[in-house]
Amino acid sequence: MRATESPSPPNKLAEVAALFLRLGFTAFGGPVAHIAMMRTEVVQRRKWISDERFLDLMSIINLIPGPNSTQLAIYLGYLRAGWAGLLLAGICFIGPAMLIVLILAWLYVHYGALPQADGFLYGIKPVVVAIIAQALWGLCRSVLKRFWPIFLALVILALYILGINSLLLLVGGGLFLGIVRWVERRHRKADKEKLVSILVPFPFLSLSGFWRTLLASSPVQTLGASLTTTPVSMLAIFLIFLKFGAVVYGSGYVLLAFLRTDLVQGLHWLTDRQLLDAISIGQFTPGPVFTTATFIGYLVGGLPGALLATLGIFLPSFVFIALIHPLASMLRSYAWTSALLEGINIAALALMGGVLFQLGLNALVDVLTCVLALLALIVLLRFKINSIWLILGGAIIGIVYFWVR
Repeated sequence: MRATESPSPPNKLAEVAALFLRLGFTAFGGPVAHIAMMRTEVVQRRKWISDERFLDLMSIINLIPGPNSTQLAIYLGYLRAGWAGLLLAGICFIGPAMLIVLILAWLYVHYGALPQADGFLYGIKPVVVAIIAQALWGLCRSVLKRFWPIFLALVILALYILGINSLLLLVGGGLFLGIVRWVERRHRKADKEKLVSILVPFPFLSLSGFWRTLLASSPVQTLGASLTTTPVSMLAIFLIFLKFGAVVYGSGYVLLAFLRTDLVQGLHWLTDRQLLDAISIGQFTPGPVFTTATFIGYLVGGLPGALLATLGIFLPSFVFIALIHPLASMLRSYAWTSALLEGINIAALALMGGVLFQLGLNALVDVLTCVLALLALIVLLRFKINSIWLILGGAIIGIVYFWVR
């Protein structure tokens, strides 16, 4: 029987473009939801890579600054279609969100307000919670099979909920499991109880000095929403967003702290009200939350400012993925780096669980939202359905609910 031929390079590029263009228009819910949707598409439906390889990519992108889901899209594009795939996946994932945010920014400047999206978000958020839960369940079944991985995941989940910095937890998880595997290799026949008594306190001791490193932003005031009158050079817009793209770890909430410090308090390009509106735009539009930069760039520099801000904040992600791939390829080659990567994988899953917990508190606010989330989860676990239909259904239910109540 003739073997099935792999797609030719042009066909692979078409696959990459079609997938990430669609996700760019439909991936609501923030980075963790985007990652869950990508897993569904590239692991379960298209089988481009395995769950183990997907987890490795997740762990690697968690160690570098920038928007995680965008970097994952870029990396997946590279693995599928080479350098052209790297560029195409990133552009297709970022482009739709940038265009939508540009339109909203124009409306905001001309009419002074954001569109009402309460009903839209009300119905989508429970579905997003279900999408993340389904992906997390599948990944946990692949990774959390023995005592130490389960123990480490639970400890990191607890520390994350208590407010410990995500990067510290990733590094701590990698070091912890690296030490565990090192001890196991040298003391195969050692007393298990003694090993437990030595290593159980390790995460707490190694991270005890960081209990005050919390990712909470300070309260902000609500000011006017008018377009800024401060003169701003295009080079300054590009450079400051290039800096954000190169140094900001974590979610759009972490970006909020950087934006407020630099753009509101330091440079006075924005008011607090404008900044919160910009973050809101990033939250209820599909695609990367970092397209908040597009909105801000338009406010301070019109269309050229929007394009330069978008280029600045996303450019480092393309560079980082190109640079880190050779290193990532060798991580599984050595026992000690493989153990570190395994620990980082487990930590990444625990952080994903922490985000799911936080999103659940925010999204499941009444009986209807709980029912929506439960039904969506059952459908996802039972049937191989594209999550976009569930998102669309949730949005319609939310809009109708707000209209008739």
